[in-house]
Amino acid sequence: MGVSTSSPEKGIVLVEVDFPPVNALAVDGWFALADAVRAAGRDPEVRCVVLAAEGRGFNAGVDIKEIQTRGSAALVGANRGCFEAFSAVYDCEVPVVAAVQGFCLGGGIGLVGNADVIVASEDATFGLPELDRGALGAATHLARLVPQHLMRALYFTSRTVTAAELHRHGAVWKVVPRDELAAAALESAREIAAKDGELLRLAKAAINGIDPVDVRRSYRYEQGFTYEASVSGVADRVRDRFGREAE
Repeated sequence: MGVSTSSPEKGIVLVEVDFPPVNALAVDGWFALADAVRAAGRDPEVRCVVLAAEGRGFNAGVDIKEIQTRGSAALVGANRGCFEAFSAVYDCEVPVVAAVQGFCLGGGIGLVGNADVIVASEDATFGLPELDRGALGAATHLARLVPQHLMRALYFTSRTVTAAELHRHGAVWKVVPRDELAAAALESAREIAAKDGELLRLAKAAINGIDPVDVRRSYRYEQGFTYEASVSGVADRVRDRFGREAE
């Protein structure tokens, strides 16, 4: 359990998340993920990083129970941890391929929205159920996956979209059967890793430099409203209702 790193092929690093039962990450998990992605990108021998997860879903966001138990300390930690993990993916010195299966929710959207290439299984679904769970955030990253008005509709309704729908919008590169996901992600990483390593790093920096939205600043702005919802008591009220409905 935790965040592991391996090298399936020369020039490729696999960063894999495994936090049963649903890959909802506690504060330490977000920081561990950030550290793993950053370390992989700093390695001069690495040309591509694959971000994947064990289990039935890619990511279910933050560990709400930890926030309910530890209160504001966990909320601040989760905010900082998510910011670091999302930034690590975006700022990774080499391209990041996200391999997504099952559910990709909340913080999962922050990760894949900042990835360079998304490969998904046919059963993958993507969404921000934040308003149902007493949270806000990651609209910055959902807006990188779908058009503006669809982002707003998904955000305000907490609905999800399928991998096939995101493929039609051009956000998901490949949609494959679940048992082919690992191979498809590796195939995409292998195609990227075949390029010159130094030129790849320059290309990643160049593309980030022309990005029309500063994802760090935009997401940090969102996080301020998450904290406001918490200190006002609104977030606790919604989380408590969500907890009762989930039982």
